[in-house]
Amino acid sequence: MKRFYSLLLTLFFLACTKSGKPEKPKNLISKNKMEAILFDLYVVSGAKGVNKKLLETKGFEPETYVLTKHNIDSLQFAESNAYYAFDSDNYKSMIENVKSRIEKEKKKLEDEEKELDKIEQRKKDSIKAVRKRKNDSIHKVHKNFPDSTLIKKNKSPFTSKKN
Repeated sequence: MKRFYSLLLTLFFLACTKSGKPEKPKNLISKNKMEAILFDLYVVSGAKGVNKKLLETKGFEPETYVLTKHNIDSLQFAESNAYYAFDSDNYKSMIENVKSRIEKEKKKLEDEEKELDKIEQRKKDSIKAVRKRKNDSIHKVHKNFPDSTLIKKNKSPFTSKKN
């Protein structure tokens, strides 16, 4: 992984020292695919920041996963990234597209979470309503039975007082 970052950093420095635009790589990643890769890298980077220990214990290497997912190698990514990064306006628009996509995904997940919370709240409310009806019905049945204090005193509410 350190080699990946070292290679990326080296390519950025090399790209900056050249007087002109870097040559277009033979295996240049398309702009759309590059945006998808950057999106995945940002998401994985965010996940790594949240729970790095869990990822490490599971042996999950986020950057390797992203490169494998998109069927590219680190050199191809680094060269393509350096090529796109040279044109800062173009690269900025790519990053803005990635940022926009992240915001859309975030909003979508937040909406889904709100919907799940509503469903959970409806379940709780329905359980509460069932319990209340059960308690109310027990209370009604209890009212229809003789008073237990009268039974203990050998008095029945159903017998006449003429004893």
